[in-house]
Amino acid sequence: MPPKTKFSRDTIIDAAFNIAMREGIYSITIRKVAEHLGSSIAPIYVNFTDVAELIQVVVQRIFTFSDDYLLSQDTGQPFHDIGVATLRFAREYPLLFRDMVMRPNPYLQHEPGEMNSIIDRMKTDPELADFTDEELMPILLKMRIFTLGLSVMTANGLLPEGFNDIEVMDSTSADIIAAARMRQKGEQL
Repeated sequence: MPPKTKFSRDTIIDAAFNIAMREGIYSITIRKVAEHLGSSIAPIYVNFTDVAELIQVVVQRIFTFSDDYLLSQDTGQPFHDIGVATLRFAREYPLLFRDMVMRPNPYLQHEPGEMNSIIDRMKTDPELADFTDEELMPILLKMRIFTLGLSVMTANGLLPEGFNDIEVMDSTSADIIAAARMRQKGEQL
């Protein structure tokens, strides 16, 4: 009898990640992963307590994957780059985007330092350098709300043909920043 094939933790995660890419995060089951690997469920349970633990690891991989999108955007305008990376991810991986953003998601927990990290990145943008942290926070929140909505439309194919989501995002960003500058100077809107 030939020896049983052993599957590493990474091989199992790869299989689960592939299922998530094709069918969505909530389609991951221990049985599907085993079928994908051509094995019994035993190797999965040797490496993971349950499907929730496996999904949590896959979600972390998706975050890393998403972060790679952000790192590949390096125009010198970090505020713009964050939005473009979000839109690209929604356009290219709509199923993962919908699972991560549009469904109640116990795996998606925002870390308290996440907003501060984004604010720090925004301060390196020459267009935003003269704003305080307190002024940047509402700019960030407004752009996150707008970009998330635009990304949802992108992921669901709801944008008109030929519509340039990045141009609209940049235009909206310029409007939000201009309004914040007016507030900063005490001008009426």
